[in-house]
Amino acid sequence: MPQPTSRALDLDQALEQYDSKFRFVLLASNRAEQLVRGARPKVEGSKKHTRTAMEELKSGLVPWAYGPAPAATPAEGVEGAAAEGTAST
Repeated sequence: MPQPTSRALDLDQALEQYDSKFRFVLLASNRAEQLVRGARPKVEGSKKHTRTAMEELKSGLVPWAYGPAPAATPAEGVEGAAAEGTAST
C-alpha cells in the first residue's frame, strides 16, 4: 500500500477545522478569487492563488462563519386548514 505524502497529511489535518471537504474547497475558491482581484496574501510562498488560499485556510488565517440562520416559515398544513375553514363558513 503506498504511503501518503506529507502534503496529503497536511490537508487531512486542515480539514478537521471544517465540516466538510466541500466547505474547504468553497472557502479556498472564494479566497483565491479575492487574491486574483488584488487582495494581499496572508502567507508567503506560492505564486499560484489557489495554493496560497489553501495555505491560508490551513493556517487559520481566513475568518469565516455560517451566517445567520434562515427565517422559519409557517407550516403549510396550518395555513391551508385556516383558509379552508374561512371559505366554508
